[in-house]
Amino acid sequence: MSPRGLDTTGRPLDPEARAAAARDRGSPSFADDFGGTVVRPAKDARAGSAVESIDFSAAVSNGTADVQAVVSESRVHEVLEELERDLVGLDSVKQHIREIAALLVIDRLRGEMGLATERPTLHMSFTGSPGTGKTTVALRMARILHRLGYIERGHLISVTRDDLVGQYVGHTAPKTKDLVKRALGGVLFIDEAYYLHRTDNERDYGPEAIEVLLQVMESERHNLVIVMAGYGDRMEEFFRANPGMGSRIAHHIDFPAYSLDELLQIADLMVERQAYELSPDARAALREYVARRTRQPRFANGRSIRNAIDRARLRQASRLFDSERKLDRRDLVTIEAADILMSSVFDEQAEAVPSGGDN
Repeated sequence: MSPRGLDTTGRPLDPEARAAAARDRGSPSFADDFGGTVVRPAKDARAGSAVESIDFSAAVSNGTADVQAVVSESRVHEVLEELERDLVGLDSVKQHIREIAALLVIDRLRGEMGLATERPTLHMSFTGSPGTGKTTVALRMARILHRLGYIERGHLISVTRDDLVGQYVGHTAPKTKDLVKRALGGVLFIDEAYYLHRTDNERDYGPEAIEVLLQVMESERHNLVIVMAGYGDRMEEFFRANPGMGSRIAHHIDFPAYSLDELLQIADLMVERQAYELSPDARAALREYVARRTRQPRFANGRSIRNAIDRARLRQASRLFDSERKLDRRDLVTIEAADILMSSVFDEQAEAVPSGGDN
């Protein structure tokens, strides 16, 4: 299996710069696969290398349309192949993204053939636990939309409630509008969008942000795609409380939690990408670690796996640092069982009263 790109490990860049660099090179991204904010409002990161406008008219001649010519010219197939290669599991998610890409291609060809067409609504809702690939898919979606000419820039801005909602009267609307302006031509990814609606505080300014978003989801729908993400049950409550928002969402995509075997596959890809190897005993220890960690609070799927691998690397380095003998390549690349078993996940007290955590 081809290794997955790892944006948050193995590169001397901060997380934002790593995400931007990965997309600029058109390389697979791993930081995004498993949760965490990738592009903060202060930084616009291009989704993929520059792509010239696709001339759809060239794919239509003599009353026929060449679909594959458009797919090849736009390089949309590259993005779909990256999703297939770089994301473990998530078959239903991949299929949904492929269907959206197909709709966009056919929609453009219909227009070139003189058939009635209307720009499809593209705002989306991504639901699932942390670390299940929502941000990665949003990034790939931005690239597809950009390459097919549905958005001008193809960048992604990732925000939370704190980025949109102000602290005093009259602060929220300008703050939200400023972020929307910076997101135009790309994708605005709102993580844990339900926090914009707080019923426990009558003086909350979240509704002001919601009102601005409702307006731009219509007025800017030709050059902005909004993706709202969060836990499924919380998002359902949010849409019930704000029916106007739910009615503007065309695509509801659920991201299932990873199975034990899928989490171990993710770990293997992380280890491989960073030029490490697990000893047989370490592999068995990791399997037990994952089995225990998934039963504890605050487990974050791939993000927790990434943290566990990082901690194992730290322990391996500490172990080797104290070595008085010369180290060979095998020493430097091998993670041993002890590097995993030292985790607090294996503490008897942690088993009795699980507190959660990836140490």
